[in-house]
Amino acid sequence: MCTEKVLRGMGYKLGVTIGEGSYSKVAIKIVDRKKAPHDFVHKFLPRELTLLREVRHDNIVHVHEFIEVCIGQLYIVMEAATTDLQKIQEVNSIPIGQAKTMFSQIVSAVNYLHQHNIVHRDMKCENVLLTWDNKVKITDFGFGRFAMGYPELSSTYCGSAAYAAPEVLLGVPYDPKKYDVWSLGVILYVMVTGCMPYDDSNVRKLPRAQRKASVYLDDVTVEEPCQLFIAYLLQFSPSSRPTIQQVSTFLFHS
Repeated sequence: MCTEKVLRGMGYKLGVTIGEGSYSKVAIKIVDRKKAPHDFVHKFLPRELTLLREVRHDNIVHVHEFIEVCIGQLYIVMEAATTDLQKIQEVNSIPIGQAKTMFSQIVSAVNYLHQHNIVHRDMKCENVLLTWDNKVKITDFGFGRFAMGYPELSSTYCGSAAYAAPEVLLGVPYDPKKYDVWSLGVILYVMVTGCMPYDDSNVRKLPRAQRKASVYLDDVTVEEPCQLFIAYLLQFSPSSRPTIQQVSTFLFHS
C-alpha cells in the first residue's frame, strides 16, 4: 500500500502496463534491495544506475526517474517496449531487410557506448527491446561499466555463455569492446536464422565450436554477403575482429 500510494502521488499506477501518458507508455523495473543478492545490490546495481544516468541515445532505453519507496525498494521508471528479439525469434527469423534496419540501430547504440568508453558485456536478444514500431532499445546494464583500458576487465567473466566471446570463455585477458562485437555477431546470426550459431550445453567445449565457420541449415536462406558479414563479426581472434567503429562504417557505407 505504501508503494502504490507513493506512486499514485507521482502519477503512476501499478499494473501490467504502468503510467500510460499522452505521448508514451512507461515501464517500472522494481528492485527489492532486501531480497536481491548481495553482489547485485552492492556491485552490479550501482554500476547500472550510474550508466543509466549517463547514457542518452535513441536506441538505448531511456530512464525517466528513480524512485525510492518505503525501505529498500527502488523503482526505475523507463520507457516501455512491447517485446524483445528473443520473443521475435521464438516465432520465426526476421526478413533480411528488416534485420539490417534493426541491427543498424543496435550497432549505433553500441558505437555510442564505446565512444563514451562504456561496455555492455551482456548483449543478447533478450536485452534488445523493441517498441510497437520495431524501434530498437538496448537495455540491462547490470554487467556494464566504464572501460578504462584493455585488459582491465580481463578477470571478470560475465554475460551469457551462448553470446560470450571465446577469449572470455577461455578465461584469458580480453578487450571488453571486442567482446561486445562478438555478441553482436551472435545476435545477427539469430536474427536471420531463428536459431543459435553454437550449442552452449557444454561451455567447456564451446570455444572449440567457435573456431569453426558458422553453419547454416538447409531450410534457412541467408544471402552470402550477410554470411560473410557475420563471419567478419565472429572472428575467433580478437585482434582480427573489427571494432564497433569499423562495423558501423561497413554497415552505413554498404
